[in-house]
Amino acid sequence: MTKKILFIAFLFLSFNVWSQPGSNDLTTQSKKAARYYQRALNALDTRYLDKAILELNGAINEDPGFIEAYIVMGDTYGRMKKCSSAVEYYQKAYEINTEFYPALVYLMAIQQMDCGMYREALLNFEKSMFLKENNADHMKLVQIYINRCEFAVNLMNNPVKFNPQNFGDYINSPWDEYLPTITADEETFIFTVRRPKDQYTICAGCTHEEDFYISQKDENGAWMPRRPMGKPVNTHYNEGAQSISPDGKYLVFTGCNRPDGQGSCDLYWSKKIGKIWTTPRNVGRPVNTSSWESQPSFAADGKTIYFTSNRAGGLGGTDIWKTSMIEEGVFTEPENVAAPINTQFNEVSPFIHSDGRTLYFSSDGHKGMGGKDLFLSRMDAQNNWTEPVNLGYPINTVDDEVNLIVNSRGNIAYYSSDKPGGYGGLDIYWFELDESIRPTSVTYFKGKVFDELTNKPLEANIELVNLQTGDTVSLIKSDAQTGEFLVCIPTDSEYSLNVNNENFLFYSDNFNLTGIYSKTEPFKKDIPLKSMRIGEIVVLKNVFFDTDQFDLKQESIIELNKVVSLLSKNKNVKIEIGGHTDNLGSREHNKTLSNNRAKSVFDFLILKGIDKSRLSYKGYGMDVPMADNESPEGRAINRRTEFKIISF
Repeated sequence: MTKKILFIAFLFLSFNVWSQPGSNDLTTQSKKAARYYQRALNALDTRYLDKAILELNGAINEDPGFIEAYIVMGDTYGRMKKCSSAVEYYQKAYEINTEFYPALVYLMAIQQMDCGMYREALLNFEKSMFLKENNADHMKLVQIYINRCEFAVNLMNNPVKFNPQNFGDYINSPWDEYLPTITADEETFIFTVRRPKDQYTICAGCTHEEDFYISQKDENGAWMPRRPMGKPVNTHYNEGAQSISPDGKYLVFTGCNRPDGQGSCDLYWSKKIGKIWTTPRNVGRPVNTSSWESQPSFAADGKTIYFTSNRAGGLGGTDIWKTSMIEEGVFTEPENVAAPINTQFNEVSPFIHSDGRTLYFSSDGHKGMGGKDLFLSRMDAQNNWTEPVNLGYPINTVDDEVNLIVNSRGNIAYYSSDKPGGYGGLDIYWFELDESIRPTSVTYFKGKVFDELTNKPLEANIELVNLQTGDTVSLIKSDAQTGEFLVCIPTDSEYSLNVNNENFLFYSDNFNLTGIYSKTEPFKKDIPLKSMRIGEIVVLKNVFFDTDQFDLKQESIIELNKVVSLLSKNKNVKIEIGGHTDNLGSREHNKTLSNNRAKSVFDFLILKGIDKSRLSYKGYGMDVPMADNESPEGRAINRRTEFKIISF
């Protein structure tokens, strides 16, 4: 083989690891084939790849046994990123004479790996380990490739469930549809559409414009035809890579090259008040920088946003970061999510599930099928991210997979693909997610907050707290115009819900979802808030005692601190704490038990600094039921602690 052959054969590799074969003679005896071949080499020198292919075809037609022409043809297709053709021509050269250039097994393996032919690539990489020309550095590289192929083959031998379904023509069109987002109640679907630009498009040199489209479910649960999201969110600039908060009240998205931008691409936010979205505002510093910030994902807690950036301080090219909205429009200094999620390579497209503890993302820095694969990581009990898990084959392939979202129940995923059979370009698909890669299922509590006396909708703080850990899972506000709210509730623990407006008594509720998963039905209830009036009663649904005991359980502290806060803000209010039981046991026993329980609350409030003169307590036993004592559910309602305003 000539030096020219050797140079071409390794042109697309990082370094040459084998010495040259000794002969400078071509394997063809045809002068015409040799001339075609020389013209092909000249074309490659000037990077005319199509001309080189044409000349090499001429050489092979003249002499089908011309090994060097097949090798250079394989090299050229490799440079053109046409791996299947590269493999085909390397294989032909190898079959003519396996001893002519043994290193072909390595070249074939590289192209087979790029084509997703992992089993074949693995065999050829293993063959290449025995080539006498190998050096130590190359052996290390081959071992890396072998490990990658073995990992991919293992995924292919253990496929996950994957049967994608096109979303249909109410969502998809001949244009590109991608980057979907969905609210927790699965009633609002927002996605990016890339349409041809028009006379109003503001984008230097571009041929298309990106806008948001929206679809909502009708009263029968069917998706309605899509419509543009419209002003003020859609503009004549490009809008894309959006995330809607689980309650549908906030939209965070990416805007690039705008007059108010701080870098190439920035994050923007808009709030829905009633039926109207506010004019988007740049998130600003410290989140946006002169670097690239994009691909936000809004968490269910109502404040945390994960996003992608290539800003300074990361571990690799692009990393996943997170920030928190401490008050509306005010964000914390972004924190790098760090290892084991981020690597020295590229992590993009984060999606934090509504459970708040499962992060899906795309990466080319973790073991995968090739290019960018989709992964998930779960937050453990110590709030550390676990080692990322590849979502598996055939969700991941040799191609780049870069975007996936999962519904709140955790059983359906959505993604974009240009696979054959769609409506054109990228379409949005959905599929049932394999059980092994599902997040914790999440249900939700949905309703309206209103003034009990006037029925006027109220804006109120709605806080969901995990009673086992004391962590605030979600802190949101009901809509100021409609009073509507939606709060996500992961189905793996017990939670307290507190709804409060400083001008009203608070409302509390309890959700014990330990061991309950995707079959849990959503909770739907409108919440009337009571005015501060004499005689009004608040049931403390998150004050707990063990059976037949009166020592406060630790889980009660969260709710009792709400009572402390209420009394601290309203210095003139006096309350009576009432204890109640069901009808099991004697009347005398229940009176004593309920009185002791009320006193436990009384003592706690005094310990927290509430003046004793503002408090009284009484045990009512079984005398004031709220429900029928004939059923377990009714008796549970009757076993309660409450307070009543006696003066203010």
